[in-house]
Amino acid sequence: MAHDSAHASHEHEHPTWKTYKWVALWLTLITIVEVWAYYIPSFVASAAFVPSLLFMSAVKFVIVVMFYMHLKYDHKLFRALFTGPLIIAVATLLALMMLFRKFAD
Repeated sequence: MAHDSAHASHEHEHPTWKTYKWVALWLTLITIVEVWAYYIPSFVASAAFVPSLLFMSAVKFVIVVMFYMHLKYDHKLFRALFTGPLIIAVATLLALMMLFRKFAD
């Protein structure tokens, strides 16, 4: 009996069907905006095009990892082990993009 109560306290909360429906809706809407942005020639030619697509892709990545990979419902240690290296990778990528920006012209 003590084992059952200990097991119950360690159970993770799981998203409901409603949560998955909203997540899928948001992912679909962001994808529609990304595709729509690609078909606006003046926006494609602007300097905001690539950063906006990168931002929308990052948002979709975070949504997928948090809900479909259940990172939101895992222990905080697992979140830290995932987000820490991710922040380092993004910072390194941004630093390299800035460093080699002059070679892009």
